[in-house]
Amino acid sequence: MKPQSTDELRETSRQMRIEILKMLNRAASGHTGGSLSAADIIAALYFRVLRHDPKDPSWPARDRFVLSKGHAAPALYTALALSGYFDRADLATLRQVGSTLQGHPDMRKTRGADASSGSLGQGLSIANGIAMGLRLDNSDANVYVLIGDGELQEGQIWEAAMTAAHYRLGKIIAIVDKNGLQIDGEVKNVMGVEPVDEKWRAFGWDVTEIDGHDFSQIVPALEAPRSKPATDRPSMIVARTVKGKGVSFFENQAKYHGVAPSSDELARALKELGE
Repeated sequence: MKPQSTDELRETSRQMRIEILKMLNRAASGHTGGSLSAADIIAALYFRVLRHDPKDPSWPARDRFVLSKGHAAPALYTALALSGYFDRADLATLRQVGSTLQGHPDMRKTRGADASSGSLGQGLSIANGIAMGLRLDNSDANVYVLIGDGELQEGQIWEAAMTAAHYRLGKIIAIVDKNGLQIDGEVKNVMGVEPVDEKWRAFGWDVTEIDGHDFSQIVPALEAPRSKPATDRPSMIVARTVKGKGVSFFENQAKYHGVAPSSDELARALKELGE
């Protein structure tokens, strides 16, 4: 795919947010806040950074993407649809019986999904396994994995962090969607995870901190580790984000973690987004 410019990425992420809200409203269930906070990062991946081919989802040389915070599936699905993996009209089937777009990604059903996810804490372990397999195949493909900051409370994350550093999985690029909120409230009150950057450095990772909504920071951070040797240190990008980003009355509201917008809220949100 032709890489998008910064202005094009902004427009793509706006379109993604519109589709995310429409599909959640139609399904009357799903995760609004975390899908919107991850939209810019996922847009940068699929429309600028990832080496992938929508016409050939199984292309061996492609980069892989693991959405560890699987409840943000609407953001992944919109990126897949807008980049051409399946028809945009399919987004209207989110969470319906028989749909290929379930509440969490299923690689057996969703065209373009590289991993099934949903149970938090497991995505980095999956990414490690993929990276190990690619190294055995002498592939230079990268493996990107998106983690939630509430997800950092899971012990398996830290086991996987040690594993990636121990085996020097230099093709692993992890991103923390650090929006500060989870379903029960503020991350720091439920189970504090700070200092996030220092912890990952202590676990043997190269760490970069960015504004997760500024493409001038997102793109360079995602692209910088691409040329790393397969046996180098893994990379962690700590992305400061806003839960519900893009719609004022969703922003920084924990109550919209797992609540779909009502029809009235959808109309107001689409107006804010210029639809």
